Amino acid sequence: MDDAVVVGSGPNGLAAAVTLARAGVRVTVLEAEETIGGGARTLGLGLADGVVHDVCSAIHPMAWASPFFRAFDLPAHGVELLTPEVSYAQPLDGGRSAIAYRSLDATVERLGRDGGAWRRLMAPLAREWEAVAALALGDKRSVPPGLGSVPALAGAVRFGTAMLEQGTHAWNVRFAGDEAPALLTGVAAHTITRLPSLAGAGTALMLGALAHASPLEGPAPGSPGFDGGWPLPRGGTGAITAALVAELEMHGGTVVTGHRVRSRADLPAARAYVFDTTPGTLVDVLGDSLTPAVRSALRWFRHGDGAAKVDFVLSGPVPWADPEVGRAGTVHVGGSRADMARAEADVAAGRHPDRPMCLVSDPTVVDASREHAGLRPLWTYAHVPAGSDVDVTERVTSQIERFAPGFRDVVVTSRCTPAARLPEHNANYAGGDIAAGAVSMWQMIARPTARLDPYAAGGGVYLCSASTPPGPGVHGMGGWHAARRALRDVFGVRLTRS
Repeated sequence: MDDAVVVGSGPNGLAAAVTLARAGVRVTVLEAEETIGGGARTLGLGLADGVVHDVCSAIHPMAWASPFFRAFDLPAHGVELLTPEVSYAQPLDGGRSAIAYRSLDATVERLGRDGGAWRRLMAPLAREWEAVAALALGDKRSVPPGLGSVPALAGAVRFGTAMLEQGTHAWNVRFAGDEAPALLTGVAAHTITRLPSLAGAGTALMLGALAHASPLEGPAPGSPGFDGGWPLPRGGTGAITAALVAELEMHGGTVVTGHRVRSRADLPAARAYVFDTTPGTLVDVLGDSLTPAVRSALRWFRHGDGAAKVDFVLSGPVPWADPEVGRAGTVHVGGSRADMARAEADVAAGRHPDRPMCLVSDPTVVDASREHAGLRPLWTYAHVPAGSDVDVTERVTSQIERFAPGFRDVVVTSRCTPAARLPEHNANYAGGDIAAGAVSMWQMIARPTARLDPYAAGGGVYLCSASTPPGPGVHGMGGWHAARRALRDVFGVRLTRS
């Protein structure tokens, strides 16, 4: 009998498994798919020989900012984080663009008349990035460690007040032009929800702060490999998964692929079970093993709208009208703040926008190894209503062409995975919901329920997926929080540090 079984090999499941194994617990991870990693996989899709694509996540500011990954130390495990000088960009009509450089000063200079407003908003958050990250990545039930100093508390207060501003209809008061608002809204749109929203503002401010943060100038995060910004791993997101699996196996843990868990009969005997799944899957698998109160609470969990993935193979770089956009690892393609708010409102109302909000990433901007025989991958998402089965290839192509005339000429081939089909490679993405749950302020706090312990389901069973705090993203924190509780409650082990 294993000490613990983890169901699902996404970043949170592997983080939980590594945490348990390092504490001496015998761990087996069960993965339904034939490949490991959940939302953190890099695979050949058969579009072009030698060209691989990130299946879901691609850019990883939280790979260096997450307390779990800072303790794990990805660079020490062979993961090379490559950081573009432009964290993210927002192309606008007329050949204009808004650019978020790693350098806050360069960003402020580029924004012109709104540069000072941007500095007043982002500089305090970038300076106190550890407090911002601790607040955003905590369990939402306790005071995060690291908020004990006056500067950290001030940073947390600034973060909260800025959320109230940018998450409400006061969001335009600060700015005079349209470039800075668009730049911030592109990040907020990661939440796939109506804008403005408090959850969207929190996401924008946290990720925006990390875009300008420089850990080497602040408290040492434990490794010279952490360099801030919005990095991507050399070779693709799968490098993070490979590092976690190697660490797990070094401590005696195992991963079994092709093992789908549909009921308790599919689970080997163990003292503890940690589910890197949606609440619905947990209820389906364990059924009457859960108390009626837990079952009822978990069934109230709400999923959000979806994303449709379009993977491209290109013969050259995207010909952005403003070449500076081509220096960014991430490009938010949606136009102005008003354009993006309108598109997200359409999605929330169940409509497919003609000009959808798109996320675009070309990893070869900083990772030449991703190019093969003159061909390169382009990673894109478009936001769509939940359960959409629409092929959005033309909509995405047109949106990119809008800001990059001639884009069609460099497209060699493409493939769309509609939102309704995303669960085929990751069951957590119900209806294409890549956040594994609607991103509202209430559901970010009471995720997956309003119970005091959001991870424990009773009887040695824990939930650790993005459906738990702190929510979506490759940060491993859900797994780390859940594993610490399992160690304490089931195995009598208390971790006093990471």
